[in-house]
Amino acid sequence: MKFSIGGSLKLAFRPWVEGLENIPAEGPAILASNHLSFSDSFFLPAVLDRKVTFIAKAEYFTSPGVKGKLTAAFFKGVGQLPVDRSGARGAGEAAIKSGIDVIERGELFGIYPEGTRSPDGRLYRGKPGGLARVALATGAPVIPVAMIDTEKIQPPGKVVPKLMRPGIRIGKPLDFSRYHGMDGDRFILRSVTDEVMYEIMKLSGQEYVDIYATAAKRQIADAEKAEKAERAERTAKGEKADGTSE
Repeated sequence: MKFSIGGSLKLAFRPWVEGLENIPAEGPAILASNHLSFSDSFFLPAVLDRKVTFIAKAEYFTSPGVKGKLTAAFFKGVGQLPVDRSGARGAGEAAIKSGIDVIERGELFGIYPEGTRSPDGRLYRGKPGGLARVALATGAPVIPVAMIDTEKIQPPGKVVPKLMRPGIRIGKPLDFSRYHGMDGDRFILRSVTDEVMYEIMKLSGQEYVDIYATAAKRQIADAEKAEKAERAERTAKGEKADGTSE
């Protein structure tokens, strides 16, 4: 990854990085990043000397066809961990266990607290399960990370990326050892998650929206569906888009 794809990415896109000194040379840490593009999981590991293990949805490992096999081979090759998201609670527990295993091996664990890519470039509320529970169960430091402009390089649905320069800002490690072992307290989990999201917001400069990104995606999809239905109804009635008759 680092010597082939990673090297090519750095040469072609020339990502700029701030705060690289905040990544420990050894020992475990959690990298908590905003999530703007599929390419986030390529650019961040490419600029680091150490390996970062992310959890990835199981579909990347089980898709049929040649493309599916190539995708599965890539994700397995770079050490990413499949998590089945079909059952919400089961998926969450699997993600937490995977994260703890990575940390206990003394490695870097990467996670997107928003749980999914931002639908519009804004920063959404972090989910308190995976990030906070792994941090409190292990005592590992949490390092906030902000990806900059990656959504412009590869927006959702785009296969071929646009050649432009992305940025990565890495914040100072956050110590939550004062809450060690309190991963069963939902108020503590919420507080830890919000503190991390606030640091990501400061690094990224994104507008913060206090709802989950999954809810925002549903709202956008519902609005698009309603607009499409309205256009179809107008067409059936012989009206123009502005509401006037043909």
